Amino acid sequence: MSEGHPNATRSRLASPLTNALDDGRVWLAIAMGLATLVALVYYLTHPYPAFGAGLYLKIAERVLANGYQPPTAITGYTNSGVPFAYPPLNYYFVAVLIDVGFDPLTISRVVPVAMSVLYLIPFFYLVREVLGSVRQAGLATVVLTVTPVVLQWHISAGGIVRGPAFFLLLSGLFCGVKLFERGRRWLPPAVALFGLTILAHPTYTAFYGVSYLLLFAVRGRSWRGLVNGAAVAAGGLLLSAPWWLGVAMVHGPARLTGAAATHGGIGGTPGAVLGKFVDLIIQPVNPMSLWYVLAILGSVYLLWRRRPLVPAWFLAGAILMGEPRFSFVPGAMAIAVLLAAAPPFRFARTGRHPAIRLGASSVLAVVLGFMIVSGGLYAAGTPLTGNPSLPAFIDDDDMEAMEWVYFNTRQDATFVTLGDAAEWFPLLSDRTIAVGPWGVEWKTPDKYRHQLGLFNFLSKCPNENCLSAVMERRDVQPDYLYIPKGEYTIRGFEQDQSAEMRTSLVESDEYRLVHENEGVMIFEVRDRPNGGNGQGGGGGGDAGGQGRLGAPGSGSLGSGPVVLSARDATG
Repeated sequence: MSEGHPNATRSRLASPLTNALDDGRVWLAIAMGLATLVALVYYLTHPYPAFGAGLYLKIAERVLANGYQPPTAITGYTNSGVPFAYPPLNYYFVAVLIDVGFDPLTISRVVPVAMSVLYLIPFFYLVREVLGSVRQAGLATVVLTVTPVVLQWHISAGGIVRGPAFFLLLSGLFCGVKLFERGRRWLPPAVALFGLTILAHPTYTAFYGVSYLLLFAVRGRSWRGLVNGAAVAAGGLLLSAPWWLGVAMVHGPARLTGAAATHGGIGGTPGAVLGKFVDLIIQPVNPMSLWYVLAILGSVYLLWRRRPLVPAWFLAGAILMGEPRFSFVPGAMAIAVLLAAAPPFRFARTGRHPAIRLGASSVLAVVLGFMIVSGGLYAAGTPLTGNPSLPAFIDDDDMEAMEWVYFNTRQDATFVTLGDAAEWFPLLSDRTIAVGPWGVEWKTPDKYRHQLGLFNFLSKCPNENCLSAVMERRDVQPDYLYIPKGEYTIRGFEQDQSAEMRTSLVESDEYRLVHENEGVMIFEVRDRPNGGNGQGGGGGGDAGGQGRLGAPGSGSLGSGPVVLSARDATG
């Protein structure tokens, strides 16, 4: 073919692009660059972190105040506190960050976004091993980068714990694929990563185990595979034994099994899973609908091509875990195969007529573009479903009100705090919430359900009569009420405070308004028999001698109070 032939010209032009698309480093750069952009969108649109991490940071502070010895309980969350039975790895990591001088609120904004970029590295290599294609691995990594249910759990404040756990999980799954296909030289890292995942988060540990069983069933069915899989399980349990044995001795073995039952546990009927999928897909505005449709179509295509691992993995994640963030580890792979290899998308590469290639390329570009834009809007907190997708539980008014609480209420004062700001309240005010489900899963399932139901009931009350009746019926006797004004959230869903709430509380003889700003009202409960509702005497700290963020008694956090505005929190 002559140099001047049009096909030769196209070949020369296509060659650099083809080489680039077959280079894993290029795909990783694209995905991590996109993840960095999404992270910046989230960071710049959230002067306060999305959702809650107050308990996580409180645990890290208690670890630090206790000289890095495991504390027995975490005070501030319900009158009796909550057991410290959490896997400890990430709390010690956060404690070290606080110890070297990082602000806790800044940690809850920076660590999750950093992890949302870093966990793409093991995911890319995992997909490349599973699918055997650099391009499909790159596409899957781009898809995971902007998947809303993955962002929800890892880029928000709780990502200080879940983000590192996800990184460990994906790294361990990569080692698992290598272990079942290449042999025992991958056993030590698989064991180490399983042990670290056990020490990081129980739900990610469960998916680690489910995935290894599936990998064994599909790719490692041999005595060697069985022995290797058993060695990973035994080795990981042995490495993490200091933690789970310690919890069993201090709190009883029931702590390790009871918590799972409070969040739905592991497992679910196929009918329930199918119903959930249908509900998610047919909702009129749901940023995940397209992901589910594409993942299901990709799974069907893979089954048609007799490649059952990814479809089985996707289904197992949905049925056994009940958490879409896990389903879309294989789900992103199914989407990538669909976009790269199934009609009509594959005609972008293989179509013989230019019009067919152009049409298929346009469809592919629209689908990917829509997913990327949707992921960016989700990260920005856009109300795609009628509620902000990543709402912050606190704002400047909450920070000011909690600062007031710290300096103007007794150290042993208890509060009923309405709305999700309650999750941050013990950390930022150094006072106790009488009602709240956070951490109570480590007591008993019944106590967790009681606290969760009571928190929901009280947070949705429209007036003083409702609040007083519920507290009297459930024998809740706080010293103060912390009442949000205007819009606030309950379990992440927006709620509008009734105008009747303020009027009825002000007119009541049982309560006295002691502080108010544009977003918060604080009422003192009158005639408390123990005298614990008086003002003054602030400062100090909890039972461990640790004060509020930056307050006297907080040791390494510095001296003097710190009032964080939205602008300060971006630092």
